[in-house]
Amino acid sequence: MQRREFLSTFAAAGVAAAVQDQPKIQRKGRIKQGLMRTNFGANSPLSFDDQCKVAARLGCYGFDLINPPDWPILRKYGLVPTMGPTGGVTIQDGLIRRELHDQIEKSMRASIDQCAANGVRNMITVGGQRRGMSYAEGADNCVAYFNRIKGYAEDKGVTICMEVMNSKYDSNNTLGRPDQICDHLAWGVEVCKRVNSPRVKILFDIYHVQIMDGNLVQNIKENFQWIAHFHTGGVPGRNELDETQEINYRVVAKTIADLGFTGYISHEFRPGPGKDPIKSIEQAVEIMDV
Repeated sequence: MQRREFLSTFAAAGVAAAVQDQPKIQRKGRIKQGLMRTNFGANSPLSFDDQCKVAARLGCYGFDLINPPDWPILRKYGLVPTMGPTGGVTIQDGLIRRELHDQIEKSMRASIDQCAANGVRNMITVGGQRRGMSYAEGADNCVAYFNRIKGYAEDKGVTICMEVMNSKYDSNNTLGRPDQICDHLAWGVEVCKRVNSPRVKILFDIYHVQIMDGNLVQNIKENFQWIAHFHTGGVPGRNELDETQEINYRVVAKTIADLGFTGYISHEFRPGPGKDPIKSIEQAVEIMDV
């Protein structure tokens, strides 16, 4: 075994053992927090099983965007899939592509069935890249698609969550999503209002909305009825929720809790260079525990 491989294996075993030996932290319960695999770093030595141990110990509810074959691992630790799969869309080709609506609907119905059968209450979707399309045409196309699928989602009790993403950092897919049509909260909310379904709502990514629109507290309050899920991430850089970034996440969390939000807030930050991912996750969860 190479020295680097040995050290990685040793580190993973050490973290896993430490997690097993520590009691579960009891949270206040006003904010239901989730994690993502990205919180552990791009080259984490931890298996998903060990990541679930960390999440369970910290009092988290589950993970976003975990593929269905791994859902049993979540349940092994009393966790849930806090956000289900996309249902046939990609960052490039999303709901605004009318020519793909038949294909997307077939795939999304299957994903809705899978979510409903496993008690997964939310699934993610995206508008897609504009490629010259106007915001008005994109909104019309998106509304047309949602009107096709909303009845099925309502019957199955699964909420389709359209994510707001920033298009400012169009040269870096880690920091932004190039050419995305749902790059302002107002556009996404207007689509939801036109569809007018309790099962078509917004995934409010706090990191992205801060970059594009700011005014986080007021935007959350004014559009609360259309929001089903939140993501976090430090601005700038999409790193830890610490003193190096501009969002006061404690205030944001209290705002959301005071509004009576019953959904999930999942962390999507990436650990910065030289940072201990586990400590960063612990800090983020503590900040949001209001």
